[in-house]
Amino acid sequence: MTQPIAQPAQSTVPASKVLDRVLVLEMVRVTEAAAIGAAKLIGRGDEKAADAAAVEAMRAALNELYMDGTVVIGEGERDEAPMLFIGEKVGLAPGKGPKIDIALDPLEGTTITAKAGPNALAVLAVAEEGGLLNAPDVYMDKIAVGPGYPDGIIDLDRTVTENVTALAQAKGVAPSDIVACVLDRTRHDDIITELRGLGCGIVLISDGDVAGVIATTNEDTGIDIYVGQGGAPEGVLAAAALRCVGGQFKGRLVFRNDDERARAKKWGITDLNKQYDLTELAKGDCIFAATGVTDGSLLAGVKRKKSGVMTTESVVMRASSGTVRWVRGEHRAKV
Repeated sequence: MTQPIAQPAQSTVPASKVLDRVLVLEMVRVTEAAAIGAAKLIGRGDEKAADAAAVEAMRAALNELYMDGTVVIGEGERDEAPMLFIGEKVGLAPGKGPKIDIALDPLEGTTITAKAGPNALAVLAVAEEGGLLNAPDVYMDKIAVGPGYPDGIIDLDRTVTENVTALAQAKGVAPSDIVACVLDRTRHDDIITELRGLGCGIVLISDGDVAGVIATTNEDTGIDIYVGQGGAPEGVLAAAALRCVGGQFKGRLVFRNDDERARAKKWGITDLNKQYDLTELAKGDCIFAATGVTDGSLLAGVKRKKSGVMTTESVVMRASSGTVRWVRGEHRAKV
């Protein structure tokens, strides 16, 4: 059974005239479609096929909506991605409907899905035009905590020890009582060693750092802080979720070569060393939606009943209202 996500006491984000209430549930339909598409490949060992199925389903669902949508976080640049590439236009009403920026990951956890592991999701976030950072497909250093802490409790310019110590003091516990979520990668060996030296508990995840960041907002997960390096697109998606339910997030783009630096400049990023705050990654009103592909701590995965009905579990959030809706769906074959 999934647990409730912590919510801010009161939202201070103004409601957008562009993001109509109808779009809140429409976004769930989009992530449901992607999750169902990917679910057919769970445990089949084919990451590319699972991702392609999710992409095709999400693209088709987006193109049924009355909007003038632009993908600002997608599957890659046009030459690298046949569908849902950065800059792609989606929606039924180009030039007529509301102008909406979209960040998406049709299948967050391709390896997870191929191996039938936990916490694979179909996710997206939408905002008014210009509301989401047009982050290139590079790495990002990230640190995140849930709601209820003083502003500035975390900072990427501090050491892991300094961040954990500040968080522990705010909670009124010892650093050894803090539990961190970290992607299980060799690049995080130093972070893991530093956390172990403090006596911290560590939840190592194989993939899916959007779910890892969101886990900091749910006390029942036991996770206090997320730290480490993951994809920049996933950072924007996670920031959009935290805008809706509260929390703090810091991110800094990581560039491994000149090609990645040139890619960033192409998308309008000039300060390559900037530390981004939550509201710089996802500003104004925004909507975040996710549907479980495989079972996880946030959502149940797609299930097929004997009758052929497919069941889904989703969550959708909106920053302006601070509302979190849990949606369980039953999907029958069209006749």
